Amino acid sequence: RSLISHVMAAMALVLTVITTVGMLLAPLLIWIFAPGFGDEPNKFELATTLLRITFPYLLFISLTALAAGILNSYGYFAAPALAPIFLNICLISGALTAHFYLHDDIRALAWGVFVAGLLQFMFLLPFLKKLRLLPRPRLKLADEGVRRIGRLMLPALFGSSVMQVNLLLDTLIASFLVTGSISWLYYSNRLVEFPLGVFGIALSTVVLPSLSSQFARRSLQDYSRTLDWAIRWIWLIAPAATLGLVILSQPVLISLFEYGQFGPQDARMASYSLMAYGSGLTAFIFVKVLATAFYSRQDTKTPVRIGIIAMASNMVMNIALVFPLQHAGLALATALSSCLNAGLLFLHLKRQRIYTPCSGWAVFFIRIALANLVMTLLLLTAVPEPETWRDWSWTLRIMELLKWIGMAILVYTSSLLILGIRPRQLISAHHE
Repeated sequence: RSLISHVMAAMALVLTVITTVGMLLAPLLIWIFAPGFGDEPNKFELATTLLRITFPYLLFISLTALAAGILNSYGYFAAPALAPIFLNICLISGALTAHFYLHDDIRALAWGVFVAGLLQFMFLLPFLKKLRLLPRPRLKLADEGVRRIGRLMLPALFGSSVMQVNLLLDTLIASFLVTGSISWLYYSNRLVEFPLGVFGIALSTVVLPSLSSQFARRSLQDYSRTLDWAIRWIWLIAPAATLGLVILSQPVLISLFEYGQFGPQDARMASYSLMAYGSGLTAFIFVKVLATAFYSRQDTKTPVRIGIIAMASNMVMNIALVFPLQHAGLALATALSSCLNAGLLFLHLKRQRIYTPCSGWAVFFIRIALANLVMTLLLLTAVPEPETWRDWSWTLRIMELLKWIGMAILVYTSSLLILGIRPRQLISAHHE
């Protein structure tokens, strides 16, 4: 508890300073990361205001992440998993408030983000109190535990944020493209982040305590089996989700966003970047899980070195792809650089003999490929054309979208069962 108090106090101090500086320098940050806004004073001023309102979210969500990490280490996963719901609730509330009471003032959404950050942190405090781990912030920067965590954390922050940095680069370049490019990238990225957050981050969160414990006990065989179990789950879920996002890109965007000022052209353009981002979903999830494997061994430097290579490749591919493909080229560059990142992390784990694949992978891959093929054929041949979706009401669009997603899941899981994959085979990390 003493260490937790010292770490939280140190983190709160550092983040408060960063937040204050960020709010003061908001115009400079907008100029750096969205220089294309400089030609439109009203857009630049609005972006500056929104950044100042939302910047404290960094402080709140970081403290929330610390609290969630503490709970996860004690085997409490439900509460940290529920906390992000507050962000969705506050965003929806902000959007409704803006539409019905504030003449569509987008600042209501920004305030929704601010409130969501505070609520998420406050939501986890009672659970810490129940474990008698509620911190009493005491600043002690010289504490050896704080210093050691800081040394491990700084490289880990960079290694785990490569995708976010690449997204920043996408936004920077997109600010010079046609109006709407940033919005198209944002909407498509949000849709990709949904399965990444629901499955990828959840999987990495679940395996981290087990991997850390097994490494501490020097149970290297169990460590490899746990990692093998996680990788099987990635291949089981991620390619199917990728195919679903790519094939249903326009129906999803039409059903969720094509209303008001977001027209058919916006849905069409956003679908291109959604397909590009979606093609990298499997790699995004792999990076989350494989980086966790390194962190569980207290090796935070290897993901950083590999992340630098991935970021450099992303910048090169951004330049190469943005001219022929515009905003979709930026999304594709991010996906391809993540594939490189995931591949290098995997090769390092294998070459260092940290991970040794269990038996049965060839048959497993064949079964997964066949099940995905059946699902793909269903979606390609049976899903109505985009123009048909546009003729439907909002309610019918949502109902049809849920129907086709449900049918895809049903066909995919049924195919897996017919091909011989059983749920019990994937429940235990020790299954061979």
